[in-house]
Amino acid sequence: MTASKDRTPSRRRFLKVATAGAAASIAAPVIAQAQGPISMRWQSTWPAKDIFHEYALDYAKKVNDMTGGDLKIEVLPAGAVVPAFGLLDAVSKGTLDGGHGVMVYHYGKQTALALWGSGPAYAMDANMLLAWHKYGGGKELLAKLYASIGANVVSLPYGPMPTQPLGWFKKPVTKVDDLKGVKFRTVGISIDVFTGLGAAVNALPGGEIVSAMDRGLLDAAEFNNASSDRLLGFADVSKTCMLQSYHQNAEQFEILFNKTKYDALPEKMRAIIAGAADAAGQDMSWKAIDRYSQDYAELQSKDKVKFYKTPDSILQKQLEVYDEVVAKKSAENPLFKEISESQQTFAKRATQWEQDTVVNRRMAYNHYFGPNAKKKT
Repeated sequence: MTASKDRTPSRRRFLKVATAGAAASIAAPVIAQAQGPISMRWQSTWPAKDIFHEYALDYAKKVNDMTGGDLKIEVLPAGAVVPAFGLLDAVSKGTLDGGHGVMVYHYGKQTALALWGSGPAYAMDANMLLAWHKYGGGKELLAKLYASIGANVVSLPYGPMPTQPLGWFKKPVTKVDDLKGVKFRTVGISIDVFTGLGAAVNALPGGEIVSAMDRGLLDAAEFNNASSDRLLGFADVSKTCMLQSYHQNAEQFEILFNKTKYDALPEKMRAIIAGAADAAGQDMSWKAIDRYSQDYAELQSKDKVKFYKTPDSILQKQLEVYDEVVAKKSAENPLFKEISESQQTFAKRATQWEQDTVVNRRMAYNHYFGPNAKKKT
């Protein structure tokens, strides 16, 4: 009898605990479902038709897919919420949760930000500059830089760009003096470089360049690549494009998050965001090779654009003027000097390895596709 009495209350307690546990397990998913996915509203600094905006959408899709829809990023084109050059302020203040652009667009806030892509990068290409950022101290310097201007953001540089053209002109540029007095569009440190070359520089967002050229407000301009330039209509206002330049030899894109909102995300989600940036950056490089080469061919065959190589005399003068600009900015801005010196230290080692190791592919190109190449069956 005593044993039976002991078992009954124990059974009741078990049933009571089990029932409560079952109720909790049923309630928990309901609460999670009620909260739903995290949504973020972004803006790019690019017109909707530009391939750069497509890159922004590609990154957002990768995050959305990799999180299984737990984080949903919506990307609006330039001007939807703020002007292209207003992205940093909008993300920092929380007007936007994030954005997609380039750091040279923040040149007016802190000149050293343009060192991520505006200039010759001490003989590094864009991929090598990203290697410096990730493994050579750039990441820590960028965080320090944004903190110095009170920007409440998390920045993820990604997506190495090929060397950008010198620009679109009314006629071929054959010597440095041809740039003197030319009303020219560029951004970042390139403003100072082209000013030093004698041009009258005006900084404009990508979506405003062609209309400015069409109205005569600009004589010439640079933007970025064959696809963007074709989509934005450069071939409608110019038939001369000068290829190769040091003014933006090693640029990359930037993914921006509002830091308060980024820090509030689960750690696993932040890891996915970073991984998606690496994945999207590599995918972007592959897409760029495919699309830029197609549009480069069609600019010539369909749009009748003539491409010319920038003369070595202009390239050499760019380097000399850039050195003068860096010396001046370094004297004015200790962070500029620190970042420039860090890049040079990394570049000296990395570019020597590259120059010694990587074979020049011009011989192979001429062998297979040059004017004297034998037709292959």
